[in-house]
Amino acid sequence: MRKILASVLLLTAASFATGAHALDSSGTPVVVTPLASRTTTASGQPITLPRKNVQVLVSTYDIAPGATLPVHRHPFPRYAYVQAGTLKVTNVETGNSNTYKTGDFIIEMIGQWHQATNIGDGPVKLLVIDQVEEGAKNTELRQ
Repeated sequence: MRKILASVLLLTAASFATGAHALDSSGTPVVVTPLASRTTTASGQPITLPRKNVQVLVSTYDIAPGATLPVHRHPFPRYAYVQAGTLKVTNVETGNSNTYKTGDFIIEMIGQWHQATNIGDGPVKLLVIDQVEEGAKNTELRQ
C-alpha cells in the first residue's frame, strides 16, 4: 500500500512540476493545471506521512459566513482545496494567520492548535483530504 501511495504521489508531483498536457484515448487534449507543490505545511513543518497503514479520507466542509471553528489540531496530514469563500486560519500558539480564498490549496499544520474563521460574505466550501493511520481520526478538539 505504501509503495502504491508513493507512486501516486510521485506521478502527481511530476504532473505539477511540468504543467502536464496529455491526450485521452480519443486524442482529445487533457490539460493538467498545477494547484500546489510544497514540501512544508502552512506553518513551515516538513510534511510527514503516518507510519502505519495509511487511510485516505475525503470530505467536504461548508462553513457559514462568520462561523469560527473550535480550536483544534491534526495529528496527521490534512490538505484542503478552497472551492468557494475566504477562510482565515490562525495558529493560536504563535498568533500567525493565513488567509485563503477560492482556488487556494491549504496544507494544514500538523499537531499545532489552530482555528479557522469564514471572513467572507458567502459560505466557505472546502474539499478536504486526510491521510491518517487506518481507523484514526484527524481532528482533536482543545478542551
